[in-house]
Amino acid sequence: MLQEMAGLGFSRVELSHGIRISLVPGIIKAAEEGLVQVGSVHNFCPLPMGVFQASPNFFQPSSPDARERDQWVRQTKKTLDFAAQLGASLVVCHLGSVRYLWLPPDRGMEAYRKAHPEPAAVKEKAYQTLLEKALKKVRGRMPPYLQNVKDSLSEVLDYAAERKIRLGLENRERFEELPLDADFPALLKEIGRPETVGYWHDAGHADLKERMGVIDHRRQLEDNAGRLFGFHLHDVGADEKDHSPIGAGTIDFGMVSSFFRPEHLFVIELSPRVSADGVAESKLRIEQLLAALAPSVP
Repeated sequence: MLQEMAGLGFSRVELSHGIRISLVPGIIKAAEEGLVQVGSVHNFCPLPMGVFQASPNFFQPSSPDARERDQWVRQTKKTLDFAAQLGASLVVCHLGSVRYLWLPPDRGMEAYRKAHPEPAAVKEKAYQTLLEKALKKVRGRMPPYLQNVKDSLSEVLDYAAERKIRLGLENRERFEELPLDADFPALLKEIGRPETVGYWHDAGHADLKERMGVIDHRRQLEDNAGRLFGFHLHDVGADEKDHSPIGAGTIDFGMVSSFFRPEHLFVIELSPRVSADGVAESKLRIEQLLAALAPSVP
């Protein structure tokens, strides 16, 4: 796996939340031999015992079940240990969601968008009313879930700091996932510890949320630029398929790249369906953006 990445010209990689335990010896060997460097690791990595496919939300720090939250803490610490062993500097984390027994709060929004697929429909008054109603439902149910997130994070912050690993809190694509996009600045301010905890921006997720009318992509970056650790970079097509090659979709990467800084990590996060040529082209496009903005950015 890592030999293939090196063959495509990558010297540094992120290990995803789909890494099986059986792959760990080979990964350690590749890192020790200098085949690639591991820049970041995505929680949970390696996969928890008994889990055999990518499952970053298998345990959620927001869960009402204390046993599940304990497992999130335990598995996050294992990921931090693995990251430290490999010399990575950051772990990307998901922070759970507000749970609903039956129907999700954004079902009316989804139905409206299916009936009105044109992009401008999200600005219509009828849709905005549905959006406000859905946000009110989520926020009304959110407080105990968000408090669980804060409590769970508090149990891993010292552990991460001791290992000199930063936690990148990722913006998410689903409506009910936490934190809500607008709440990132307040959450990060409350947590403090900017040397250990920061914002991780997934460009595809932000684009999907912008299409939903939930955020403005540029504003989301502006609001969190001061705590920004890095990026997941992938494009989104007109059909809303994300993890597409850079340039194959509609994301304004010129805008996104204006927020790139030398201290950031940049991860090209593509679907397995993307060809080797698509990976190479994406790499080239990002390298061109980095070179145009700041030649010193790795």
